[in-house]
Amino acid sequence: MGQFIDLVGASGATYRFRAWPDAGQAPIAGNFAVASRTGPELKVQLLGVTTDLSRALAQVAVAGLSGKPVFVRLNVARAARHAVHDDLIAAYASAQVVDAEPAS
Repeated sequence: MGQFIDLVGASGATYRFRAWPDAGQAPIAGNFAVASRTGPELKVQLLGVTTDLSRALAQVAVAGLSGKPVFVRLNVARAARHAVHDDLIAAYASAQVVDAEPAS
């Protein structure tokens, strides 16, 4: 898979995610996804939101998807993170969902 994937939400908005960095992810808030390609089709297996992306791989492992390609999107503003998350959940109904943010 490439360095970037574009996921299209139910609203029609496109969200760009980048591949998990080789050096590891900084502890910053954002969205994450597990996706793989079968031919031209992109299969989204997991969508997540967190205040600490450095812990996303642990959430991926809990979901049983270790070793699958993980992609991240930095979104520091809580409202933006959740708007993206909700839009993508509506578009990719078959994906597992992780909300790793503490309740406010």
